[in-house]
Amino acid sequence: MFGSNGEKELQKRYKSESRAQAFYDNQTLEHLNPEMIRFIAKQQMMFVSTADSQGNCDASFRAGEPGFVKVLDAKTLAYPEYRGNGVYASIGNILENPHIGLLFIDFFQDCIGLHVNGTAFIEEEIADLNDPKAERWVKIKVEEAYIHCSKHIPLLKKLDKEIHWGTDNAEYKGGDYFKAKLTKQTKHSNQTL
Repeated sequence: MFGSNGEKELQKRYKSESRAQAFYDNQTLEHLNPEMIRFIAKQQMMFVSTADSQGNCDASFRAGEPGFVKVLDAKTLAYPEYRGNGVYASIGNILENPHIGLLFIDFFQDCIGLHVNGTAFIEEEIADLNDPKAERWVKIKVEEAYIHCSKHIPLLKKLDKEIHWGTDNAEYKGGDYFKAKLTKQTKHSNQTL
């Protein structure tokens, strides 16, 4: 049975039950079909959603070469964790709460998306998966997969950009783009006056 209790309650409140049921019946699978597997193999980015044991949410972005997310079988996929800021927000949440949501969106050709929800596990290594940039892997047992419709997805143009995988260079990482460090320093200075 697809859909949370909250979904069902709002479908009833807003009278979308038959439309929602048609979506569950026609668009939602408990596995990845061949079209979904081919779609994932072409993707260079995805959005990851996790929550800790208290329900505090985090949304993150992952990117790599086309096919950086590996489909191991119709019920299992894995993605590499590359060197980041050392916070481990996503996999820290997975350690507390294994529920995960992935969203793949093709902004450049078909303007379509794919949701994949399931249970995640942190793996230091996965046999037969070789990515020298990967520090570890997140393996996911697929519980539901469904379309994200194209009607509001913009068509974008991809430009060349040199990617500096795993760098700690502040310039390549974006530095203090949002001035958070300066904001904290200013707040601290004002408190000590």
